[in-house]
Amino acid sequence: MAADHAADTPDSPVGRLARERVDHRFKGLPPDAEGRTVGELAAERRSLFTGGFTTPVLVLSAEALEHNLAVMERYSATHQLAFAPHGKTSLAPQLFERQLAHGAWGITAAVPTHVRTYRAFGIQRIFLANEVVDATALGWLARELDSDPGFRFIAYVDSPRGVELMDAALREAGARRPLDVVVELGAGPGARTGARTEADCTAVADAVAATDTLRLVGVAGYEGEVPKPDGERVRAWLRRLTALAVAFDGEGRFADADEIVVSAGGSAWFDAVSDVFAQLPKLSGPVLKLLRSGAYVSHDDGHYRHITPFNRVPDEGALHPAFRLWAQVVSRPEPGQAFLNAGKRDAAYDLDLPQPQLIRSPDGTERPATGLTVTRLSDQHTWLAVEQGTHLEVGDWVGLGLSHPCTSFDKWQLIPVAEADGTVTDYIRTFF
Repeated sequence: MAADHAADTPDSPVGRLARERVDHRFKGLPPDAEGRTVGELAAERRSLFTGGFTTPVLVLSAEALEHNLAVMERYSATHQLAFAPHGKTSLAPQLFERQLAHGAWGITAAVPTHVRTYRAFGIQRIFLANEVVDATALGWLARELDSDPGFRFIAYVDSPRGVELMDAALREAGARRPLDVVVELGAGPGARTGARTEADCTAVADAVAATDTLRLVGVAGYEGEVPKPDGERVRAWLRRLTALAVAFDGEGRFADADEIVVSAGGSAWFDAVSDVFAQLPKLSGPVLKLLRSGAYVSHDDGHYRHITPFNRVPDEGALHPAFRLWAQVVSRPEPGQAFLNAGKRDAAYDLDLPQPQLIRSPDGTERPATGLTVTRLSDQHTWLAVEQGTHLEVGDWVGLGLSHPCTSFDKWQLIPVAEADGTVTDYIRTFF
């Protein structure tokens, strides 16, 4: 079920991004494109390799993006899950539009600033996977909800104190619509946020019931924080989550809800989420089983390649890595050493170092980057170990695979989208 959202037309908020002027703010773009609009530059369909792009430059694969969007749309539909992909991965409204067009219910946020960005681009359904206790943010949310009857917003609550602060801020703001909340069940001792026990969850739900400003509509959590996760432990926690929904429903706690929300799902265990959510018994009202995986849109060549559930259920699909960072060899000071002109400012490095994949010579020939290993990153340099016999010269381009989408997107404000032959067809704007 796709959410209502602003169409990507020239006058829509997303469409207007094409009218932004290209200038020095955007790394890697051709210097001779200065002053053109992004739309004009995209229409030129320049070659990534001969069209004036400078290194380092991060690129998204047009084919991999479309493939990944379709795979998760199909997976969600097959398992009868609503899908609110986590927008913190890309913070790219153009990708949000494509996710919504591919059946997403809405977009998940992590902090109120994300919600403000989403609303600026017309997102009508937002799930905030965090408790909000900032009075200024809650005042803004109250005004946003009051001014737009079609805006659907859901947030976590995980403590009576948090509920108290939310209620006070919303009353101070004169909120006319109640703010929908779900009780967050923590994933276990030492995990991240969330009420730790069912008794704690009940205390939070009782606190919500005592207010007029909040409406309890469900339960949620994040199975990726289960200590020492494996299939058995993750499914056991998910069964606790669904049992909590059943218990709360039996106590009449969702009587005012239009639908009962049960939500989980990162990018490592959505197969377990689909299995356990499928076993949820019939409740007193319609149930929104909401999956929130976000890294899928670009996938990667490292961490998520190893942990994706599609490794366990390959018959249900596969995701393709969409990122490649092109950098240039700028120094070969020793036989076994080379340096590229990309570093921590350009490449994700918090989970794994970049992986050399291709070498492209100035004459356009490409060959596998066999014999190259990234050993470390400086701010603006990649350290390459070069095996004896590996042909690599100053001036060659090296294509790097990256690990961790969230810390790849955030280093680039405008990212070219290229087809397999290097033709650049679009540019993705991020808002970190």
